Amino acid sequence: MSMEIVKGSNPEMRNERKTAWRMLILQLFVLVFSLITAALYIGSIPKYYTALVQTCIVQGCGILVPAMPLPDQGLSLDSYALLFVLIDCVFTFVFYSTSAIVLWKGFREPMGLLAALAMVSFGTSFPSLVMVASEGSTFAYSWFMFVSMFGWISLSLFFFLFPDGMFVPRWTRAAFGLIVFVDVLNFFLEGNIWNSLHIPEFLQLFWYGGSTLILIYSQVYRFRKVSSPAQRQQTKWVVFGVSIGLVGFVGMSALFDPSLNDGSAMTYVYLNAILNLSLTAIPVTLMVSILRQRLWNIDPIVNRTLVYAALSICVVLLYTLAILYLSRLFQTRDNYIVSLLATAVVAVAFAPLKEWLQRQINRLMKGRHDDPYAVLLELGNQFIQPIAPEDILDAVVRTVKDALRLPYTGISIGVGGQDTLVASAGEPNNDLHVMPIIHRGEELGMLHIASRSPGETFTLEDSKFLDVLLRQAGPIVENVNMTLGMKLLAHDLQESREKLVLAREEERRQIRKNLHDDLAPRLAALALNAATAQKYVVKQPDTAIEMLADLRQVIRSTVDEIRTLVHDLRPPTLDELGLIGAIQERIALLSKPAMLLADEAGAAPLSVELHAPQPLPSLPAAVEVAVYRIVTESLVNVIKHAKATSCTIRLDVSSSHQLRVEISDNGTVPPSRSGISSSKGGIGLVSIRERATELGGNCTIERLENGGTRVLAVLPL
Repeated sequence: MSMEIVKGSNPEMRNERKTAWRMLILQLFVLVFSLITAALYIGSIPKYYTALVQTCIVQGCGILVPAMPLPDQGLSLDSYALLFVLIDCVFTFVFYSTSAIVLWKGFREPMGLLAALAMVSFGTSFPSLVMVASEGSTFAYSWFMFVSMFGWISLSLFFFLFPDGMFVPRWTRAAFGLIVFVDVLNFFLEGNIWNSLHIPEFLQLFWYGGSTLILIYSQVYRFRKVSSPAQRQQTKWVVFGVSIGLVGFVGMSALFDPSLNDGSAMTYVYLNAILNLSLTAIPVTLMVSILRQRLWNIDPIVNRTLVYAALSICVVLLYTLAILYLSRLFQTRDNYIVSLLATAVVAVAFAPLKEWLQRQINRLMKGRHDDPYAVLLELGNQFIQPIAPEDILDAVVRTVKDALRLPYTGISIGVGGQDTLVASAGEPNNDLHVMPIIHRGEELGMLHIASRSPGETFTLEDSKFLDVLLRQAGPIVENVNMTLGMKLLAHDLQESREKLVLAREEERRQIRKNLHDDLAPRLAALALNAATAQKYVVKQPDTAIEMLADLRQVIRSTVDEIRTLVHDLRPPTLDELGLIGAIQERIALLSKPAMLLADEAGAAPLSVELHAPQPLPSLPAAVEVAVYRIVTESLVNVIKHAKATSCTIRLDVSSSHQLRVEISDNGTVPPSRSGISSSKGGIGLVSIRERATELGGNCTIERLENGGTRVLAVLPL
């Protein structure tokens, strides 16, 4: 057995060893590559400074460093050279520092190693320092060209794989292979792939724009379809840093155009510093997302960034427009009063402008959760308009959905004893959250809301907004619930009326049928027999007497049938003797056959006792008939099936104006029996329940612990 376990575990051990060796090789490569690159970079700093002082600032160094005329007054040539060196070194230092932290914390994670490799490569090759300083040195120039190639490849691979290390979607492997091919070809052509192959500018633009869009699409697709909540938070950090870097790169690159600046050294110092500062957002956010030990919520940071970026743009535009307008007004360009007035305009507009921008960006990102009372005011204005009761909750869910920018909102309430979704807006694509709608201490319904994105939670401001809205939605839901309840009640009432009308018409049809098909022919025959007997009275008296005797017998049978018909409609004894008397008469009538059955079986006779208050209150006719039928049917079932020796009938009127009818015996009939008696108008145990239910009461039939059965009917008076 132990040998089999060892043999079975060998493949797993081999795979683990292969993985460990691959990780070790990758770690060594990253360390050696980073150390060599950093050493060569540090060695290039003095050469870069010398090149700036001797050639680049005054005459320019090709496309890497343009010629920059120095002003007559201000900093010296050495000072400008030192500033350019410091700007590039600080930029690279930020990339090196973040990559070192990532290596320290995530040395065993492949994505951490890839991120460190990308940051070292990009932080080294992006500044013009290495390319200017490596001119004349074949090894250094080739190495930094290799670093530049490796930087773009590793950065592209990182965005294709981040954060779970897999290509999503799968076709991005082909896109990455094409990027690798172009970058490797560019390396062998010494960075002049476009000129060497004579590729038009629009194809160059298509390549850079297309590859960038593919990288963005890969992250968007992964964010929406594959990533977990923690991975989405990581992606937000990376996208935030890349967005800042991309905006800064595009904006500053446009300002490097000689037609948009004065070309002075100080201008290039500012532009270079701002460009490098914007790009340093990439390694910082990349480090936070890779480490993810304490992944702070980035939404407030994005919010503030958008607010202050928009505010800065608005302030610059407002100041510029104020200067232009006031200069035209005062017919001057350089005037202290003009500058002072423009500054005053900007200062006055700053606070309201910031507040307005903050409100707009809040609504763009999270909706109107910061102003619930304005939302309630708009909702109230909708209710002022003529609106159907069933459309009120639709207005509520649409308002919540639009105010919080949610994909789905719905409200469910109890209708007919079941929770029913009565209003909804949108599609429940993401995680659903349920919140109770409570009013006057009673839960009236539930509010269903979906997260803005899969795995995203609601903020404290969202919760406050929903709390305020739910408090106001309670009375609305209560009114709608009452309206729906009244509609259901009206519907039930209409159905009840229809049933009553149908039952009444069916009863009339049955009576008409009995009268027309049975009594009418009998009465017609009686009239014919009477007329015939009248003819024979003089001629044949004996025949007439016989005919009158037959006529008398037919009349008696007809009277019996009429009594039977009347008894089926309402037992006459109820009107003659009252309910108690009618039951006593029925007990007396059924006692004789019960004694005969007991004598035949050699058993003790059945003893029936009736307990009822004297006198009973005035009862509705329907209640009297129901009680009489329930007692009679139960008593017949006891005599025929129970083999009982004792039966007790109790009538009692409770304080809640309900009549309790209880028939109990000591027989052996199981409570599940559903036999139907053969008495006239027999209704069976099922019909006993139906009679109680028709009057709004209830009936239970159960076995007693000491033996026997109890029928208990409760009827409202």
